[in-house]
Amino acid sequence: MTSLSSVRPASARVRRRSTARRWSGVLVVGLALTAGCSTDADSDSGSATSSKSSDPSAAPDTREHLRVDGTTRDYLLHKPTAPGAGPRPLVVAFHGRGADPAEMRELTGLNEAAKARGMLVAYPEALRKTWGAGAAPSRLRPDPDADVRFTQALVDKLVRTQRADPRRVYVVGFSNGGSMALRVAADRPKLVAGAVSVAGQLPTGRDEVRPTGPVPVMVVYGAKDPVRPVTGLAKPGPAPKGQEPIMATKSARSSVKAFATAGRTKPPVERSRKGYDRTVWRPGPGTVPAELLVVRDAGHTWPGTRVTPPEGFGPASKALDTTGTVLGFLTDQSPRPPHGAAKTQEHSDR
Repeated sequence: MTSLSSVRPASARVRRRSTARRWSGVLVVGLALTAGCSTDADSDSGSATSSKSSDPSAAPDTREHLRVDGTTRDYLLHKPTAPGAGPRPLVVAFHGRGADPAEMRELTGLNEAAKARGMLVAYPEALRKTWGAGAAPSRLRPDPDADVRFTQALVDKLVRTQRADPRRVYVVGFSNGGSMALRVAADRPKLVAGAVSVAGQLPTGRDEVRPTGPVPVMVVYGAKDPVRPVTGLAKPGPAPKGQEPIMATKSARSSVKAFATAGRTKPPVERSRKGYDRTVWRPGPGTVPAELLVVRDAGHTWPGTRVTPPEGFGPASKALDTTGTVLGFLTDQSPRPPHGAAKTQEHSDR
């Protein structure tokens, strides 16, 4: 990923400082905690506003709406500037706890990287800025499956209206959003052709999520993550008043291993690279791979980002171009069988 220019517009510096303050506030109350609808007709969906991408050559992203379970849900949509010859790959990118779609876009640089691949990118927005990545209900989230159904409805809509390829749907996320991406892959293996979590792990304990089918999965994690350690968070503390509960999570390695087991992979092979360690569970005949990348000098960050992480998140690393690595991994996977996702379309059209 291109490094941040030493000369940055004042507005961008102010925005970045503002983002850091918000993230820092979330850290105090427990940011990096993992966390995540039958659907109504989406006749009221559409573009409400435009939101500028960090790529000045790209068309403005649009803020779209989707009615799900009686609630209007929002997302940013980025479209390739050049029309494709056929259905286009779709990346659904989940922001972290306390953040929003625009911050996820800036953190990852996905728009620029997806442009060269002709991809659609959807950045959904969480309710109360937290995804329901866990399987157990809570006081603030009595329906723990709502965000999974929202994701399904979003994919169905984009397949219908934006020519998204139902065989090449990918989910990606950071922190709580990374756990949400893993939740979707675990619960909807026939929906996605690949999933990547950065700084997010599978929930465990009462919120435990178990993969239900084979999905290619990659987890990228910082070895120096001070917020949610690479070894997992077995006993998280209570959430502050009015906040979503803090969830226990597996280690990064155990999270990947759960998908490797579901994917019936071969035993793992470990290799040391410059700046990070890579563990690969290679696929056998008819199975799918799983990978874990542990970046040695990274904290609770998106390695390679142009955004400076807030104080308390640990070091930022340039040892890995995470965005390029993520999209490379996903596009290397075989498209999923064509018969799975359409089954839920009748629900999203009701």
